[in-house]
Amino acid sequence: MVKLNLDDPNIMAANEASKIWGHAENYVRPFMKQNPNKFPKGSIRKFGKQWVVTTEGMEAITGVKDPRKK
Repeated sequence: MVKLNLDDPNIMAANEASKIWGHAENYVRPFMKQNPNKFPKGSIRKFGKQWVVTTEGMEAITGVKDPRKK
């Protein structure tokens, strides 16, 4: 079994990720509804009411590398 590190900065709440990439807090939810195939497999998931997305997922949908690494 693979151990997942939830402290990894590449795993974040969708609203937090949206802000990091310079979009409105609700950017990810409607994007996911309209374009679910744009997210690489395993890069987004809903836990209860909260969407969680990876850096890879955000880079895929925005076409912009992680702004935190500039």
